[in-house]
Formats: sequence, C-alpha cells, structure tokens
Amino acid sequence: MKDDLFTFLKGFAMGAANVIPGVSGGTIAFITGIYERLIEAIKRIDGTTLKLVAGFRIREAAERMDLRFLMAIGLGAVVSVLTLARVFKKVMEHSESAERALWAFFFGLILASLPAVGKMVGKWSVGPIVGGLLGCAAAVSMAFMSPASESSNVFYLILCGVVAMCSMIIPGLSGSFVLLLMGNYKLIMIGAVNALSAGEFGEALKILVPVGVGAVLGMLLLARFLSWLFRVWHDVAVSSITGFIAGSLVIIWPWKDKVMETFVKGDEEKEKLVGFENWHLPSFGEQGTWLAMGMVVAGAALIIVVEVLAKRGKGKGVAGQG
Repeated sequence: MKDDLFTFLKGFAMGAANVIPGVSGGTIAFITGIYERLIEAIKRIDGTTLKLVAGFRIREAAERMDLRFLMAIGLGAVVSVLTLARVFKKVMEHSESAERALWAFFFGLILASLPAVGKMVGKWSVGPIVGGLLGCAAAVSMAFMSPASESSNVFYLILCGVVAMCSMIIPGLSGSFVLLLMGNYKLIMIGAVNALSAGEFGEALKILVPVGVGAVLGMLLLARFLSWLFRVWHDVAVSSITGFIAGSLVIIWPWKDKVMETFVKGDEEKEKLVGFENWHLPSFGEQGTWLAMGMVVAGAALIIVVEVLAKRGKGKGVAGQG
C-alpha cells in the first residue's frame, strides 16, 4: 500500500509537470526512478495480454502489464491535472514574475536531479559520453527551431500523432511544443476541436483519427524500442536521456522572452506559446528576480531532501534485514 502511495505521488508530479512549457511527465518519471518500469508496462500492452483478457484470465493479464502500477500512475496524473495543474495554470496566467518563479522551481528541481540521474550510468565510457552530448545537443536545438508549415496530409497527420506521443514519453520534450514545431498545432488542437464543437464530426474525425492512430502506434512502438535499448545499450540510453534532460534546461531557463501566436477558438481568441527568444541573465533590480532565485533553491532543496530520505529508508531496510 505504501508503494502504491509513492507511485501515486510520482504520477501526481508527472501530471503537474506537463503544465510547464518544456517540462514533460517523462522527465519526472525518469528522475523519480520509475521510467524503465513504465516503459516495460506499456510494452506489455500487446497481443498476449489481449488474449489473456479475451480468455477472461484477468488477473494474469493485470500482473503481466503491471496494471496496479499503471493505475496508480494514471490516477495520480489525473488527480494532478484536476487540482494542482489548474493552480499552476492560474499562477502562470497571474503575472510574468509568478510564471517565472514556477519555471525557476522546476529548473532547480531538474538541475539538482542531474547528478543522481547520471549515477544510473554504470560506466561513463566513450559511448555514453557521446550519447549524452548528442542528447543535450538535440534538446538545445529544439529551443531554436522554427515551426514548419501546416499540412493536412493523412500520412503527415499520422506522423504528427507518432511524434507527439513519442515526445510525451521521451523525457525533456513537450508534446504540444512538438506539434507547434511540426506546424500542425492549430490544425489539430484548434481546428479539429472547433469542428467538434460546431457538430462538424466528419471534418474533425478526418484530422483526429489519423492523429489518434499515430499516437497509439507511437506509444506501442517507442515503448518496445526503448525497452530493447535499455536492455541492450542501457548506459548509452540513460546517458542520452540524461543529456536530453540537461539540454531541456535551456527551454526551462526562467529568464527569457516568450514568442506568442494568437489562435481563434470558437468565439474567443487565445494566445499560444510557439517559442522563446532573448535568453538573458537575471537582473537583480528587476521585480520578482529574488523570488525566482529562491524558487530555484527551493526546487533543488526538495530533490536533496527526497534523496536523503530515500537513502535513510534504504539504510533502515538493510539494517532490518540484518
């Protein structure tokens, strides 16, 4: 029961993280140590599991796909989106300094997590070092990419679904941010939703069905690929993801300017973040700078406290066994 509670809290943190541009639930899953287990659980949603369900061998199917773990993660994420994530959104909409403070908290949290994540690599030889550098470079380049042109081609929509879902699984990458870079955020998230609201189901499904097919394919195929990668090239895989998370700190860096674009949704206009520019160092005469600096420290302190408590827990466990 205690393990279920901790898993629920990690799912809660994953759900909350998705609100912050550039922070993904995959990042939180990775730094809290459940990422590989999550990938394995998703991987086992396959034909064998479906056969067990069809044969009413529900308990075996649940055990095979680690359903208890997935339910705890999923419940935590849903509760987070319905509660804390809404608070985060209100904070981000309140003022620029409040939004910067929230970014700063996650920046400190992820920055302080990197040493512990790096320790997951068994040996930092040439392969893992190259993997880490390539992962870091890929994440940094994402911050400076220009959005592509919009396309309603069916195969491109499937690709959008694949890539968007993959980006949700890969730590350090935001699904909506990737759709913006691919040029289809407006078509999928605004156009299709507007069509549904207007009762134009045919138009909406022409967009959403290919994207949905791509998302399912992306989730199942990437889970299998990552599972194989962790099994065969564990250190390279972990180092590459560590580098990607480190590079994503460029996107999360609190002191930068947002590039916004206005989208029409129904009868209202909404602004959507499409990129960043003008990265700069904090100005200590600027309002909210000291609050943001404090939040960086708070985020880092939270990780340090969690690691200390985890080590004490392991120490008591070992002592109890002796």
